[in-house]
Amino acid sequence: MTDFSSGCTLATSFGLNTNILDINLINLVLVLGILFYFGRGVYDRLSLINLLENRERTIRNTIRDAEERYEEATEKLRRAKTRLQQAKLKADEIRVTGLTQMEREKRDLVDAADEDLEKLEESKNFTIRFEKQRAIEQVRQQVSRLASERAVENLTNRLDNELHLRMIDYHIGLLRAMENTAD
Repeated sequence: MTDFSSGCTLATSFGLNTNILDINLINLVLVLGILFYFGRGVYDRLSLINLLENRERTIRNTIRDAEERYEEATEKLRRAKTRLQQAKLKADEIRVTGLTQMEREKRDLVDAADEDLEKLEESKNFTIRFEKQRAIEQVRQQVSRLASERAVENLTNRLDNELHLRMIDYHIGLLRAMENTAD
C-alpha cells in the first residue's frame, strides 16, 4: 500500500475516500470529462428527443387514422352485408316469383292445349257426324231414286188402263172420305 500525502490509501480493493479535498480534483476532472464527452451530444439528444416525440406523434396520428379507417371500413362492410342479404332475399323472391309465374304459364299453356285439343276433337266428331249424315243422305237418295225407278218400272210394266182407272177411283174415294170427316 502506498500512502499519499492526502491520507488516501490504496489497497487491493476499492474503498471510499472520505477526504473531500483530495478527491474533489479527481471528481471534477471526471465530471468535466463525462460532461464534455456526453455533453457535446446534448443538442443532438434534444433534437433526437424532439424527433422521437414527433415520430411518436406521427405514429399515434397514423394509428388513430388507421383506426378511423378501420371503423369506416367495418361500417361499410356491415352495410354491404346488409345490402347483400337484402339482395339475396330479393333474388330469392324473384326466383320464387319466376318459378310461380313459369308454373302458372305452363298450366295455362297445358289448359289452352287441352282446350284446343277438345275443340279439335269436337270439330272432328262434328265433321265425322256431318260426313256420316251426308253419306247416309246420299245413300237414302240413291236408294229412294232406285226404289222410285224400280217402282215406276214395275208400275209401267204392270199398269194397264183398267188398273190405272181403279187407282184413280180409289184415290178419289179416299179424298171424299177425308172431306166428309173434315165436315
